[in-house]
Amino acid sequence: MKKSDVKVLVITGFGLNCERETAAACKLAGATPELVHLNDLIAGERKLEEFHFLTFIGGFSFGDHLGSGTVFANRVKAKLHDQLEKFVADGKLVIGICNGFQTLTRLGMVPALNGDYFTQTAALAHNDSGVFRDDWCILKADPQSPCVFTKGIDQVRLPLRHGEGKFVADPAVLEEIEKRHLAAVRYVNADGTPATEFPANPNGSLDSIAGICDPTGRIFGLMPHPEAFLSPFNAPDWTAKDQVPAEGEGVVFFRNAINYISENF
Repeated sequence: MKKSDVKVLVITGFGLNCERETAAACKLAGATPELVHLNDLIAGERKLEEFHFLTFIGGFSFGDHLGSGTVFANRVKAKLHDQLEKFVADGKLVIGICNGFQTLTRLGMVPALNGDYFTQTAALAHNDSGVFRDDWCILKADPQSPCVFTKGIDQVRLPLRHGEGKFVADPAVLEEIEKRHLAAVRYVNADGTPATEFPANPNGSLDSIAGICDPTGRIFGLMPHPEAFLSPFNAPDWTAKDQVPAEGEGVVFFRNAINYISENF
């Protein structure tokens, strides 16, 4: 399949606000994104099966009432359960960024240790700092992770903006995540060591986890915003660099996804 034939669904509406950046990221990677309101999917005017790549974007869906991502996840589970189940079974890709990651955990799509994509086993809790954090962070990818999105990544710097980003799960779930290398990216210090203290770990996430995937590696959620670092000029310190790179460090996540789809469909 040509990259331009890869169709990306960017779900919009109800307080989500990163649709333009997410669409731009997919275009940079060569795909064809389309913005579709959640209501149009629920009404049956559009179907998930039309697309190869599903994005749950950042923002504040339903004002984060009842907990971030909760209401949005409940609507998806109630109205799109069968479509989403088939989408995953067909080997397609899903990413959840920030509020989208929160939605994925509420749905149960990550970590989905037993292949059950609709039972929640992890969550994103309020930041230990007790306040919304808008900053930049350094992530390190696990080279042994099955995650499609992080292939070839060592360290990457990304912006973040969230109030509920602390990754939490029961000890048994955490142990299985570690055992299967599903913690695809972690917060690290400048020297590459796992960040356990604020501000390098911006929210107090257990095991410094910034993002996880399911066992197939095709469903991935992370708190920082790769779609918000598409241009090198997004970085606050670009003027201090001797040589400005051709693109922002967030593009690679989307390029990996689009490449995977074009090679497998």
